[in-house]
Amino acid sequence: MKYKTLALSALALAASSAAIAQSSDTQVSLYGILDANVQVLDGISNQTRVQSGGLSGSRFGIRGTEDLGGGLKAFFTLESGINVDDGTNGQNAFWGRQAFVGLGTAYGKVSLGRQYGSVYTLTNEFSQFSNVGTGASTAVIGGFGGYEPVRGGSASATGNGGPARVNNSIKIESLNYGGFSAGALWGMGEVAGDTNGTRVADVYGRYTAGGLDVMLSLVDDKADAFGQNVRTISAAAAYDWNNFRFNGGVMQVNDRNATDLDGKGYWVGASYRTGQHVFKGQYVESKNDGALADGKTQAFGVGYQYDLSKRTALYSSLTRFKNDGVGYVSRAAGTIPVGLTDANNRNLTELVAGIRHSF
Repeated sequence: MKYKTLALSALALAASSAAIAQSSDTQVSLYGILDANVQVLDGISNQTRVQSGGLSGSRFGIRGTEDLGGGLKAFFTLESGINVDDGTNGQNAFWGRQAFVGLGTAYGKVSLGRQYGSVYTLTNEFSQFSNVGTGASTAVIGGFGGYEPVRGGSASATGNGGPARVNNSIKIESLNYGGFSAGALWGMGEVAGDTNGTRVADVYGRYTAGGLDVMLSLVDDKADAFGQNVRTISAAAAYDWNNFRFNGGVMQVNDRNATDLDGKGYWVGASYRTGQHVFKGQYVESKNDGALADGKTQAFGVGYQYDLSKRTALYSSLTRFKNDGVGYVSRAAGTIPVGLTDANNRNLTELVAGIRHSF
């Protein structure tokens, strides 16, 4: 009996050692951003409110990797958007920002789930005000026949999140070769009786060398379920020189339906960092080319950021939104509360002051 007990103990110890060895190859971390601000909007009337995500979208997430040996690595990310102002989910789903699992190799990686499309990366990383809902953000670009390439929305192949985040997707990305990298994403439509309905095809390339960073993107969004068939071509570049950063981008949206509600947008910006201080400015334009060809939004914003530490920053911005065109719906970086604009005066001034903490 003693021998059996010793044998079982040895097996248990061996199993425990194996589990410990396995866990040493696995890294899992909890991370997040909490960003809240006071926003003052001034149009034909004014409103002051607390908003979430003025510098970065608020979120928390879990990500991990496991070294499988032989150059293979498993990885995953689960990320939930948070509206800090009221505690609700940011993308109408608990893991609405990202939810994917994948495998990395010596040549690149492949992943499955709800993932960022190239539009998200391009409009976020090449913009002084990223693609959030405040300031002279790239989120201004869109609204072409209801299509939102940056903000996303229900009228797209991906449901909430739009082409910036793609459900039911498989993504393949290469490693960086001499500064070049490329990727492709396919979002399965999964519509009964229509194998190609509501699907997204996304290809992109990027070159980074020295202070130069350039990205090109092509997204084909076949949203049959919503009566949309849209192709978006985008390009952006940024250049870092000493303490300066210069950036710009252009986006062309081609509505291939009979309505032909095309649109385009572009942005240019610059920033200067000195110590803990960052000063920035950006101009963004969104213009309709279809039935509402006279519709146009122009946004010019300046901003200031003070880094209290590597994780905590104070920020502020002042932005003017100018809306032109008969029958054109007023736009800003975020949703405009009812009553702040009317048919005769659709312009808006926004002042924001907030704090961001990451962990």
